[in-house]
Amino acid sequence: MSASTPPAPNHLFHKVIVVVDDDQEIGTIITELIHQHTSHEVQHHLTGKQALQAMRTTRSHLFILDYNLPDMSGLELHDRLHTLEHLRTVPTLLISAVKPPLRELQKRALIFLAKPFDLMELLHTITKLLA
Repeated sequence: MSASTPPAPNHLFHKVIVVVDDDQEIGTIITELIHQHTSHEVQHHLTGKQALQAMRTTRSHLFILDYNLPDMSGLELHDRLHTLEHLRTVPTLLISAVKPPLRELQKRALIFLAKPFDLMELLHTITKLLA
């Protein structure tokens, strides 16, 4: 019998990642990437309003938000999500083809990836933010 501790079951590393992007194809690509390389759950919403409704009663460990959503900016969605007590410390990764104002990113301590992004860079960033 070995004295070493067995590795923790994979389900202990399971986290919830919320992706909000109005582009269904990008949302699907991100979801599939996460499912292929991690054990994390992904929830994809097409609008900020959908995400806000779902997050009232759901925990998340990471937000991946598009900056240009049809109903609000990713910055506004970040701010509104973080007013909910159970989401105040959830990190946010902002993605967009249009770079948001640097001052706004710094003020919120957000990480930004420009579209189109390298999928392995996205996966690496997700891993860092969840560590």
